[in-house]
Amino acid sequence: MYAIVLLFMCIHSGAQHTATPNFINIQPKEGDIPLVSNSVATAVLFDSHDHQGVLRAIKTLQEDFSRLGASPGDVHAPHRIIIGTLGSSAYIDKLIALKKIDGGELFGATEKFIIQHVAEPGEGIASAIVIAGSDKRGTIYGIYELSRQMGISPWYYWADVPVIKQANLYFNPGIYTAGEPKVRYRGIFLNDEAPALSGWSKATFGGFNSQFYEKVFELLLRLKANFLWPAMWGSAFYDDDPANGALADEMGIVISTSHHEPMARAQQEWKRHGNGGSWDYTNNSDGLRSFWRGGMERTKNWETVVTLAMRGDGDEPMSEEQDVKLLQQIVKDQRKIIAEVTGKKAEQKPQVWALYKEVQDYYDKGMRVPEDVTLLFCDDNWGNVRKLPALDAKPRKGGYGMYYHFDYVGAPRNSKWVNVSQIQRVWEQMNLTYRHGVNRIWVVNVGDLKPMEFPISFFLDMAWDPDRFHATNLLSYTKDWAEQQFGKAHAHEIARLLDLYTKYNHRVTPELLDHRTFSLNHYNEFQQVVDAYKDLLLDAMRLYNMLPDAQRDAYDQLVLFPINACANLYEMYLAKAKNDWYYQQKDLRANYWADQVKLAFGRDSLLTDHFNNRIAGGKWKHMMDQVRIGYTSWNDPARSIMPKIHYVDSTLHTRDKIFIEKDGVVAIEAMNFHDAKTSNGIVWTEIPNLGKTHSAVTTMPVTHKLGDDTYLEYKMAISTIGEGKLMVLTSPTLNYNANQGLRYAVSINGGAEQVININGHYRGELGQWQARRIIENQSTHQFSQAGEYSVRIRPLEQGIVIQKIILDMGGRKPSYLGPPESKQKDTLLNPAKP
Repeated sequence: MYAIVLLFMCIHSGAQHTATPNFINIQPKEGDIPLVSNSVATAVLFDSHDHQGVLRAIKTLQEDFSRLGASPGDVHAPHRIIIGTLGSSAYIDKLIALKKIDGGELFGATEKFIIQHVAEPGEGIASAIVIAGSDKRGTIYGIYELSRQMGISPWYYWADVPVIKQANLYFNPGIYTAGEPKVRYRGIFLNDEAPALSGWSKATFGGFNSQFYEKVFELLLRLKANFLWPAMWGSAFYDDDPANGALADEMGIVISTSHHEPMARAQQEWKRHGNGGSWDYTNNSDGLRSFWRGGMERTKNWETVVTLAMRGDGDEPMSEEQDVKLLQQIVKDQRKIIAEVTGKKAEQKPQVWALYKEVQDYYDKGMRVPEDVTLLFCDDNWGNVRKLPALDAKPRKGGYGMYYHFDYVGAPRNSKWVNVSQIQRVWEQMNLTYRHGVNRIWVVNVGDLKPMEFPISFFLDMAWDPDRFHATNLLSYTKDWAEQQFGKAHAHEIARLLDLYTKYNHRVTPELLDHRTFSLNHYNEFQQVVDAYKDLLLDAMRLYNMLPDAQRDAYDQLVLFPINACANLYEMYLAKAKNDWYYQQKDLRANYWADQVKLAFGRDSLLTDHFNNRIAGGKWKHMMDQVRIGYTSWNDPARSIMPKIHYVDSTLHTRDKIFIEKDGVVAIEAMNFHDAKTSNGIVWTEIPNLGKTHSAVTTMPVTHKLGDDTYLEYKMAISTIGEGKLMVLTSPTLNYNANQGLRYAVSINGGAEQVININGHYRGELGQWQARRIIENQSTHQFSQAGEYSVRIRPLEQGIVIQKIILDMGGRKPSYLGPPESKQKDTLLNPAKP
């Protein structure tokens, strides 16, 4: 009770609560009110004369109950949920009049909700959970806050986050609110949306129509957003589907148009309905004014923000001749149209002037617009804020906004494919923005919407209250977001994966990454970044296999796919770099890395197919169609182009396998012999992947008798003089031949042979060599001078399987697998050039 009273005192003291405290319990506590009981939801009571957007959200809430597995409750039950808007709901107005809820918390507030328990709210009702809003969006946000706390993620549709069925849920009595938003208009820009989002929307809904936008609007409202710049590449929001605009106004989404689409008109509409005139105010002012008037006539009764001024056709700069004076005249004429069409003063209609790219230069040269027009500053398309008002700037009636980017089409290359935005960087720049008084509009370019889910959530949460965030709680936010989507069990690990993959992608965008990005030769840089991404992928894959089946589609979209796809991209470009390097050296290893480029390029297409056609039963067809491999200029190619690879002709160039001593050790994998001899139909055979490191070799067929001329020969370059121990590591083999044992003869540079019996000592006891899966055979030899030596191993019985050769000149260190294979001398043989 103390906590509830304290919360009530905070509300009345004027404190603003941004992250709404938790009020839903799965396990009941003393005093809790049933919300869902035995899979039956509490019935909702509302005024049918409330805003249509509120009624639509109530219907969605009832669908959310169904997602939880709860059936509709009895409308005559003693407990109810009462939902309504101040001034539009008789139920809410009566509760305020009866002082059951504090109207002072709602009067004059913007987009604020209160959720509280009320005893005896009306005749025949014992108690109610009341959701009251100061206005339409306030009520809607309250509805969706209840849904979120019941376990419905805002991303349940857009990322297939599963809803856990709940037979019982309880409301903890108290008074709860998120306060008022600190930024007036908060939203996203669907941009650069071809081919991915456009292809998906066409396949799913038939295009960017009202069925598509209904899903977008619902998502925005669940994220407490209220603003949208709609898709515009080949699309026209109002023209493509006349229902789009009306639906936005009904649901409570404020539509504006992008920085180069003035007066509620899409760029595509000029191409469709521009009457053949030029997009040039100097030569076609009448045609443009008529066109813009049509945009205002269409939207005059809806809640919108009108974009003013103009850029060149197709989002290009205006010509140099179209100067500041002309642009100011354009704005004056546009505002005249607004006043004439709406029948009100122009300043009564929210307007914005976007200082994008060269338009900021006009501002810097002295161009000004009326005080009621919002000045929308912009970043540089890469998340770096270009301009902010001075800290001591005189307040302006229209305030300031910021147009930010998670996605960008432009030089040096596009950034469209996957998320590359660290929330740490977003916070740092948007905190700077907010502290400079930019709080009227925050809009972020999110490209195709997917896969920007995580930074979208953060941007919009921060837009609601920037004061909530600081440098030390950003990782906590990531963990909380992961918990919202996947529960507590793995939230810390998922947060770590999200944080690291965005860190890696923020270093260099996938489109800018290529085989020259990281150093192949200095600091082992390229290998380190590839290994880091591969390690992250390994962790992500392990967690994928630990998750319940119901969570795997969402996890794949939000976490695994971007890690998997980018790790593969890194591997491909490392392989390309190594292919180039070895090709320049005419080294046969170039061929291996060429093949690795091919494999990675093929995997990229398979991963794309997996996302488009496998995740969620093929729900996201075309969503990963964005090309990311093969850039030759700033814009994307028509299709992915595999990096050019080179092969060394193996018939002309072979490596003379001479292994170099380093730190007193030479190690050679068994298959890397310099020479091999056989007779009597015997063949030296490599058994791939057998053994502890690479593979193993043996003689086949095992029924043929071995001759004296069957042997393997290895070459070594020795720098240490003295006694060396030669270890031949063989697979475990018992002395099955009447306990005689299996033997081999070893010699150095054709000298006297030593005969080694690898298992003649076996007496039936369990030896360490069985447990270690290896027999280490040893002989001692003298090396009187530095230089090249040949080591010949001649098997005397069949069944000897050789895995590795090690020469220890005093430097071998204890290890389970033994030292890694030594480097070879860079000696190339070219039969064509003796």
